[in-house]
Amino acid sequence: MGNKVRKRDKFKRAINFFEGFILLGIHIAIYAFIWYGVYEKQLENPFSLRGHWAVIGIYGLILFLLTHLYGGFRIGYLRLMDVLYSQVLSLVCANVVAYFEMVLIIRKYPSAMPLVKMTVVQIIAILLWVFICKWIYAKLYPPRQILLVFYDRSPDDMIRKMHTRKDKYEICDLADLNNESLESVCDMVADYEAVLIYDMPAYERNIIMKRCFIESVRTYVTPKISDILLRGSDSIHLFDTPLYLSRNQGLTGEQRIIKRFFDLLVCIPVAVVLMPMFLVIALLIKMYDGGPVLYKQPRLTIDNKVFNIYKFRSMKMDSEENGAQLAKKDDDRITPVGRVLRAIHFDEFPQLINIIRGDMSLVGPRPERPEIAEQYREIIPEFDFRLKVKAGLTGYAQVYGKYNTTPYDKLKLDLTYIENYSFWLDLKLMFLTFKILFQKENTEGIDANQVTAVKNVESQTEENVNNE
Repeated sequence: MGNKVRKRDKFKRAINFFEGFILLGIHIAIYAFIWYGVYEKQLENPFSLRGHWAVIGIYGLILFLLTHLYGGFRIGYLRLMDVLYSQVLSLVCANVVAYFEMVLIIRKYPSAMPLVKMTVVQIIAILLWVFICKWIYAKLYPPRQILLVFYDRSPDDMIRKMHTRKDKYEICDLADLNNESLESVCDMVADYEAVLIYDMPAYERNIIMKRCFIESVRTYVTPKISDILLRGSDSIHLFDTPLYLSRNQGLTGEQRIIKRFFDLLVCIPVAVVLMPMFLVIALLIKMYDGGPVLYKQPRLTIDNKVFNIYKFRSMKMDSEENGAQLAKKDDDRITPVGRVLRAIHFDEFPQLINIIRGDMSLVGPRPERPEIAEQYREIIPEFDFRLKVKAGLTGYAQVYGKYNTTPYDKLKLDLTYIENYSFWLDLKLMFLTFKILFQKENTEGIDANQVTAVKNVESQTEENVNNE
């Protein structure tokens, strides 16, 4: 089943590349028109033809890199609104850079109005491009028919998440290994375009994966903690038996030095530049209820060390008289000023003090409160694995997860960062953080009946028991 779909899948990347190439070409053509029609005439010393090509080429390169980084070309992978948001964000950033490039070239501040008008035209082109490409993609690639295989843990949460992408996935059948034999599940594989293996012991999972490989059926797997550790290992070839080496030390000495130097290089100038904005925020908080502007709170960082984190106060002064708890959806403890600060993440900025002091890093796992971490540790003993590195202002779990992501999923995201760490990954996550600043779903609180991000203690406990 699905041979035609598999043949079409081979051309999916080529189609996406062609679609992206068309839009990029449109943007470059519009920019070239504005450059030749407006800004080129303001040059004191006219460029040669190669000079004009260089200016236009640099613009195209910057726009391509930003769009690729933010996922603007990923039609069919990201939601429609995510693609639109990524495209517009990349375009605006590229056009801002282009303006300052023109300032350097022309040696004065030219009018930005032509670039503003150009941006409006380009956004219209983006809207047309996204909707046309989405229509083409939907015609060529209807939702993939999936068999979901699970064991002890209920798949309801996963099904709910998959249903948010009905344009991409359709769960057509469920196979419970408590009721179905492993052999019968393997026989079902060939009847579907893909199989989702959800939180399953390694023995059964490996047999199903091998059967999917034989049948050339696409396989999705939710990883265990050990899978992430193994994926981050090095492949070594001392003899004719492959070996995977997991050092399990966190960052190396030289990586820590480079990371610390970069933290200081970025945070000290940023803190100085943003000081006027900090003063305005402090004044607004003080004017609202007369309470303290900052609050400090014990948090955990590398090697389980406790430090006091600093933030702009976004909640009422008596918000935790009943004990520590995370922010909820529509939390009435949050002040009006605090709600705005949380929505755009500006309440986090005083953590620059923690980074300069060395308590935190720019990028790393989210610092948890000791009492909440203790509750997570009771049901997920491996939760402290994420403390192999310093806590971070932003990080892998902050970018790819949400405020209310379950602790087990946060742990897996943080371990993915630790096991795949590089300086370039830090840079990528910092750029992606800028993308999520104004995405409301990333700041969504926990449900009203929760105290921590654990959604179901019983299911999380089962998850831990079956973890390895």
